[in-house]
Amino acid sequence: MQLKKQVKALLVAKPIKKTKKLGKVRVTKSNIAKLQTEMRQYYDANSFLSWSASKKKYIILGSNEPKNGLVVCPSCKVGKLMVIRSRKTKKRFMGCSNYYNGCKASSPMLQKAMIYATKSPCVECNWPMILYRYSRKQKWLKQCANFNCPTRKPKD
Repeated sequence: MQLKKQVKALLVAKPIKKTKKLGKVRVTKSNIAKLQTEMRQYYDANSFLSWSASKKKYIILGSNEPKNGLVVCPSCKVGKLMVIRSRKTKKRFMGCSNYYNGCKASSPMLQKAMIYATKSPCVECNWPMILYRYSRKQKWLKQCANFNCPTRKPKD
């Protein structure tokens, strides 16, 4: 009898805290749209969904997401910008990996220069910065990969 009273007193004194369940995502139209576009682009027969505790969101593992992507595409926010060489013309350009799902973000690149693409985004437009030089005697110069970026315009 006394034991029951002690247990009741403990339960009344300290309410048990409810633990948050991992993996809960608030269902909104924008979250659903983002998830649908990511699933359409990256989820295939070889991939599966997994909860990431460090990122606090579901991630797709074993997918066809581009490994050589530089930064997240500023226009669609789903794909990654990467250096692509055209099969037809053999020219290099910066484009989004989500091109076949409707993203039209692309920009031409210098053709005769040696180029090193970095993963650091531009301050103005969030496109990746590239290092380039035309000869070995020249120093490496840094500029934004976006052709229409205000930082690329000559300063008068």
